[in-house]
Amino acid sequence: MNTPAGPPPAVRPYGDTTDDGMVQLSFTLPLPHGALVEGAALQLARQMGMDRPLLVHARPVGTEFTFCVVYGPVVHQVELDSVDVMEREYALLSSQEVDEGLHRNLGRDCVVVGACIGTDAHTVGIDAILNIKGFAGQKGLEYYHSMRVVNLGAQVSVPDLVNRAVRENADAVLVSQAVTQRDAHLTNVRELSAELDAAYAGRPRPLLVVGGPRFDPAMTADLGVDRIFGRGTTPDDVASYLVHALTVGRSRVREPGPGEGADEHEPANVTEDAEETADVAVSADRSAL
Repeated sequence: MNTPAGPPPAVRPYGDTTDDGMVQLSFTLPLPHGALVEGAALQLARQMGMDRPLLVHARPVGTEFTFCVVYGPVVHQVELDSVDVMEREYALLSSQEVDEGLHRNLGRDCVVVGACIGTDAHTVGIDAILNIKGFAGQKGLEYYHSMRVVNLGAQVSVPDLVNRAVRENADAVLVSQAVTQRDAHLTNVRELSAELDAAYAGRPRPLLVVGGPRFDPAMTADLGVDRIFGRGTTPDDVASYLVHALTVGRSRVREPGPGEGADEHEPANVTEDAEETADVAVSADRSAL
């Protein structure tokens, strides 16, 4: 019986044949369509490590820009032992395991406050994780009996989110950011982290979990967050992380407030639109679906 071979020590892109290094690259140059922009596109491709590039597409975009597509082999290869990737350090749990783990370790419901902050109006990501209908066939966090979810919706200011997290005695603050022009997502998250630190000075701060397609998972320390989730994240991934983080980081866990406790569960997850004021009022309790 032949043993499957492991990965090679280095890899190059695969086009027509193994190790031919063929890639296709598209970009827009701020030049009108013509011979000059075509030559500039090929020179840029060579400077990026493409050998014998071909310009396979060049079309004007308005009168001052040109969209270009180049194709050819790259001279680079990737040494696999130099690749640094983040592996999930916790097991994926079933909904029952999540409920049991949170109630066992917290002795009450886990309070989650989520929002899209700044001018970001894209709620698809935060709703996919929080709403009971969920994503990719998985129920969102509202479905879990061990969680009380407050979804503030879109375009929530940082002060409003921090104030609401304090009022709700949040264990975790979840933020989704899709708007990334001029690194707005990074600026917003750094501001949120700083304001949470100020609001919780001298006491445990809620977990700060952010997600979006343009975040680098390795930037947790730089942004001042506890976890970054990227494309394809599902509700069970986030729920399993909360169990892990609130179990390992016991010093981060707040004490139960008045009336809280696993035996006094109130499945009142709240979804609402946030107004631009610190006194955001809950407009509707989540109805049973």
